[in-house]
Amino acid sequence: MSLYTRSLPTRRDLLRYTGTTLSVAAIGLVTGHGIKAAHAADASQDVAILNAAIALEHEGIAAYQIAATSGLLQPAIVDIGVTFQGHHKGHRDVLVKAVETLGGKPAEEKSLEAYAADLKAATLKNQEDVLRLALGLEQGAANAYLGLIPSLGADYHQVAAQMAGDEAFHAAILGQALGEPIPKSALIFG
Repeated sequence: MSLYTRSLPTRRDLLRYTGTTLSVAAIGLVTGHGIKAAHAADASQDVAILNAAIALEHEGIAAYQIAATSGLLQPAIVDIGVTFQGHHKGHRDVLVKAVETLGGKPAEEKSLEAYAADLKAATLKNQEDVLRLALGLEQGAANAYLGLIPSLGADYHQVAAQMAGDEAFHAAILGQALGEPIPKSALIFG
């Protein structure tokens, strides 16, 4: 099942858009670095981009909630998922703060039922299905954050790399839980 066929923008869509248009001002706000000024047009565009990212973090948070309450996972796997969900909540909170700082209104969370429909949760029949869904989401997130690095000034490379590292770590743990082999080639993400 492809997670990138939904009407909601995917992390990959966000990356394509942000890779060419996200201003350094928004990245500075997202990463906690101060900025002196942002033009009104840039702020409006940045709010839209950041809200797309918030919507995706909401989706990730919901995916882990759906998984945790599905009854399909062993307790140890639920614990890992809840931890990853906490990381996504942290990402969301940083993005919300950035949107509010720019004077925008953060994207609202949809109902858990709406996310379940978007993620086709009804098709998940066992722990492996759930883990494969989570793995795909995390791999997409790692690639999205890595894709931001070239478009950022040097001051922001470390923060984007840290976010990519979070997602790559999640993907590695999920891959291990699925018994996936260690990739033979280098440069797995990006």
